[in-house]
Amino acid sequence: MAKQALFFLSLLLVFLFHCTTTLGQPAQAPTLPAVASPANAPAPPGPPDVIKILQKVGGFTILIRLLKSTGVADQLKGQLNDSSIRFTLFAPNDNSFSNLKAGTLNSLSNEEKVRLIQFHILPTYYTLENFQTVSNPVRTQAGDNKPGDYPLNVTSVGSQVNISTGLVNASVSGTLYSNFQLAIYQVDKVLLPLDLFVAKPPSPAPAPAPTKPKAKKTTAAASPKTTNPSTVVDSGAANLAKHGILVSIGVAIFIPFTL
Repeated sequence: MAKQALFFLSLLLVFLFHCTTTLGQPAQAPTLPAVASPANAPAPPGPPDVIKILQKVGGFTILIRLLKSTGVADQLKGQLNDSSIRFTLFAPNDNSFSNLKAGTLNSLSNEEKVRLIQFHILPTYYTLENFQTVSNPVRTQAGDNKPGDYPLNVTSVGSQVNISTGLVNASVSGTLYSNFQLAIYQVDKVLLPLDLFVAKPPSPAPAPAPTKPKAKKTTAAASPKTTNPSTVVDSGAANLAKHGILVSIGVAIFIPFTL
């Protein structure tokens, strides 16, 4: 029994010594999560890219081709680098272009194709709610919005947004992209401006310049006939000569009778 008691006492002393040693050691500091260095931080997102957005949605092959060939895509990309510049794009899909009369696009010059694409772009950002209070006609990137040129009227009835060009009536069929800088809305028709697809009456011919009256030919006034002084003198001398002869004859006749 004494041996067993001594054995348990030894175990108790060993346990107490081990606990004292462990508690006396300093606690290990917790491991902190690794902090990403600036070089490994993800780059901030760039400006929205119209081409990539349309490619991701799909079904806008013709519009993408026109945006690239006219240079409008590069122009938009460069301008959207400035966060203060904003746009709204009406995007007709391939089916909308297929519904155009055959040869419509081929009949346009390169400059006219630029105008057509710019007619689908508004130089500001509009939400669908903004169209309820918009002032018509809405100005587009194509320029002049006077009647007969590039007028675009947008009206909103409830959740339906309608667009009229004076030649085409279209509707917004969905939102493809929208942030604070760019909005892209799908439309069910290609927006055709009057200036490109309606023949304008020929401008009136300029009025002929007034003709100057012809100067009348002036003829020299006939100078009065001048009498030949020699003729007058000779005539008078002849008369005097005659009268002188008669006087002489009369005197000669009268004298004998008086004698």
